[in-house]
Amino acid sequence: MNLSEDVAGRLDVLYAKFTQARIPVQTFETDERAAVAIVFERINRLGVELDTLQLLSAWTWSDDFDLQEEFVDLAEALEPFGFKDVGEDSNLLLRCCAAIVSGDASPSAIIEMKGAQVRERFSEVKKGILGAIDFLRSNCKVHSAVYLPFSNILVPLAVFFATAREQDTVPTEAQRSALLRWFWRTIFSRRYSKRLEQLNEDIHEVVNLREGRPHILGDFAVDLQPGFFLESTFNFNTVNTKAFVLLLAMQEPVNFISGAPVQLQTSLRESNRKEFHHLFPRKFLQAADVAQAQINSLTNFAVLGRAENNRLGGAAPSEYRSKMPADPSIFQRILDRSLCPANLFNDDYFAFAFARAQLLTQAAEQLMA
Repeated sequence: MNLSEDVAGRLDVLYAKFTQARIPVQTFETDERAAVAIVFERINRLGVELDTLQLLSAWTWSDDFDLQEEFVDLAEALEPFGFKDVGEDSNLLLRCCAAIVSGDASPSAIIEMKGAQVRERFSEVKKGILGAIDFLRSNCKVHSAVYLPFSNILVPLAVFFATAREQDTVPTEAQRSALLRWFWRTIFSRRYSKRLEQLNEDIHEVVNLREGRPHILGDFAVDLQPGFFLESTFNFNTVNTKAFVLLLAMQEPVNFISGAPVQLQTSLRESNRKEFHHLFPRKFLQAADVAQAQINSLTNFAVLGRAENNRLGGAAPSEYRSKMPADPSIFQRILDRSLCPANLFNDDYFAFAFARAQLLTQAAEQLMA
């Protein structure tokens, strides 16, 4: 290859820069897990995303306990119940471990755990997680992790149900009521949206509840207004939508034409998101120049089988009313189970939306009482 003297000279300069460059290397040795975690966190902050808790999961237990393999087995056990995602969320599972072992779900508590502690108490941790999920499925109509507004809500529940005994923990009626009140107040107040400290507060109080000591679990302010439902659009990625879906599920809705119960275990799955339909059809509202955000307000949705929704069609509510049962008691049951006001069939969308927001708020307040 023939190069001009100018190009050859520039290549020599470039080569010298590479061969003479000095790259600083800092050697870091410590047995302190917290220090190692901080270093790895900072190394990855501007590089490939690596969750600190996932890193600690592999690093902390690799020598004497294969925690990752246990998590995989747990995910497989939870899959038939719609909670495989929980078993695959190592951050959440590590919080459950730390909360059960030390009563603290903070990152520092996770870092400070000993591998032997988790190995010796993992069956207890597993029972706690399985008990928490069973409680949510049986009492809160949470048939899939997809509809859980906050995954961290599993942590205090896992603490309550964790046990070293052979028999599972069975809450008393008073304990069950306290857990349910706390659950609904937590999701409608969006309690876990910001501060982890509140999670630790609830862990402390749930232990008091379990041990029969005085507790203040759920004793925090909740200011739920109709705007929660009026101003939130239906989007499965939002906390408000998930809370709304669970509120509807608690009413045990029935289909609008047959009056038959909606099969919630089938409908409330990630693959069946199309089981939620507009009460005022989109085409009807679009023709009336209603804004898209208002069309998709939570107040305009109900749990309804796809086949029945297709039979109702895109007509105005006053028109599809004729396809619903004529029997007044059955008709009223359909409306009641969907928290739907009778003025739906007046075709006045805004009056309906306001009335339904009031009903939804009242139903939520009853659950939080």
